[in-house]
Amino acid sequence: MSYTEEIFDLVIKGKAKLIAEKILEAVEAGENPQALLNDGMIAAMDELGAKFSEGEIFVPEMMISAKAMKNGVEALKPYLAEDASSGVGSVVIGTVAGDMHDIGKNLVAMMLESAGFEIFDLGCDVSPDAFVQAVKDNPKITIVCCSALLTTTMSSMRKTIDAFAEAGMREQVKILIGGAPVTQDYCDEIGADGYSDDAASAVQLAKSFVIA
Repeated sequence: MSYTEEIFDLVIKGKAKLIAEKILEAVEAGENPQALLNDGMIAAMDELGAKFSEGEIFVPEMMISAKAMKNGVEALKPYLAEDASSGVGSVVIGTVAGDMHDIGKNLVAMMLESAGFEIFDLGCDVSPDAFVQAVKDNPKITIVCCSALLTTTMSSMRKTIDAFAEAGMREQVKILIGGAPVTQDYCDEIGADGYSDDAASAVQLAKSFVIA
């Protein structure tokens, strides 16, 4: 089994404690870091994402594998730093104002990072102004991901979109929304750019906005 195949397998099995050591071993043996990322870790998360979408695996399995992926990415970062192509794009993500739920948001963040995105995670209870400020502070951000688990906090998504418009930055970013009570109809109603009902499709949606 090649190093790439071993790393693929470690992500699939969620072996977070073993993957960093294997990454370093592979790099020292002369393996291409970008190949380890793309053909090992990202390929594994793509396969898991497809299984997640089909209902073959569930959130706990995805979280475990995403953690392994995150550890692998951290181990690879020093070797990818000189390669500007290693980044897909930059995303700011957070659970909207008034909502403290973060499991779904965390899963989306980890899967986006696994797919090569740079993530700015603002956490929970994020105000519209905080989303706007994050983009002002990091102009390379082109995607804003807003999560809500409560129907009572969904209105914060609309307020976030309005805040970007008021700041004259609405055309600068794509705003994606998701969470248990959120629907495509609500996305259309408030003028968001996209909606996803699971983490795997959220990644695909985000990718669709950065493809040249």
